[in-house]
Amino acid sequence: MKKRLKKVKLFDVINVLLMVAICFLMIYPIWYVVVNSFSEGTEVLKGGIYWWPRNFCLENYSAVFKNKEIYTAFGITVLKTVVGTVTSVLFTAMVAYGLSKSYLVGRKIFMVMGIVTMFFSGGLIPYFLLIKQLGMLDSFWVYIIPALFGFYNAIIFMTFFKNIPVELEESAKIDGANDFVIFLKIILPVSGPVLATIALFNGVGQWNDYFTGVIYITNEQWLIPIQTFLYKVISESSSARIVANMPASVRNSMVTSTTIKYATMVVTTFPIVCVYPFLQKYFVQGIMVGSVKG
Repeated sequence: MKKRLKKVKLFDVINVLLMVAICFLMIYPIWYVVVNSFSEGTEVLKGGIYWWPRNFCLENYSAVFKNKEIYTAFGITVLKTVVGTVTSVLFTAMVAYGLSKSYLVGRKIFMVMGIVTMFFSGGLIPYFLLIKQLGMLDSFWVYIIPALFGFYNAIIFMTFFKNIPVELEESAKIDGANDFVIFLKIILPVSGPVLATIALFNGVGQWNDYFTGVIYITNEQWLIPIQTFLYKVISESSSARIVANMPASVRNSMVTSTTIKYATMVVTTFPIVCVYPFLQKYFVQGIMVGSVKG
């Protein structure tokens, strides 16, 4: 009994130490960026700032917020996150509801096509040419239409819909309701957990997406989202321009392109970092939604 107790305690200690190490490796990079963003530019260039700011400074954030582009980028990000999430959830739910019916004509073909797209794609160049031919280059809809449907999310929806009692739909059909009415007035109201889960998947994905703005927004710079703005700041061009607009006294000592990068990282990631801990439980639930029939 004592040997078993010692083994259990040793196992617990190793587990705790391992979790602490993993948490440190994940949290410290964020802390490092925050600490450097509050330090003077010249001190950051000297290096050696690991735990606390050296010569605490807010000029980095002042420089970031004086750039009007960040407000436009933030507005575009919020708009595309809200519109993209709502439209994607509703469209994917409608498609998944149809695919969840075994009597759907061609269901097996649609399922095979969907599964293939999960593992294979046409590549970036054909996709770019398709977007161009559809007239979505330098358009807000390039954020919305291509993201309307994801087969992985559809599978989660289908699994959940299959667990809804058939009697609910049968009783509605007896009362004369068609499939569209059943979907809107019966299926959606009882699908709160899966709707919330997929909405979170899409919302976080839309907020963190920078690649779409980099590739498909070339002329209309006011359409770039906040993450693309961050990408351009990190790539030196935008950060150098922000520094150039600062007064000479501040530019020479307090603000550098490096500290501008750190401050921009904090500003662009702060909203989702604050929201994510409160939404984490839904991500965990999303993995299990509909996976156990009962």
